[in-house]
Amino acid sequence: MSKKDPQKKPLNKALQLSGAGLQMGLTIYLGFLLGKWLDQKFETSFLTETITLIAIFLAMYSLIKQANKIND
Repeated sequence: MSKKDPQKKPLNKALQLSGAGLQMGLTIYLGFLLGKWLDQKFETSFLTETITLIAIFLAMYSLIKQANKIND
């Protein structure tokens, strides 16, 4: 008896994807902060860029995985 409203599904997908986008931004920002902190702690100059780049790749992987899950 419980039918899903077809108009709610696109809105639900949009909300889930926007949440995934916020998660992506937060992951990248936290990676940047971690790299900056490690650069100061170890007196280096390359960890901020390296860890931020790794965070970008991880965030993209997570976003793609979540988008595929949402679209199934």
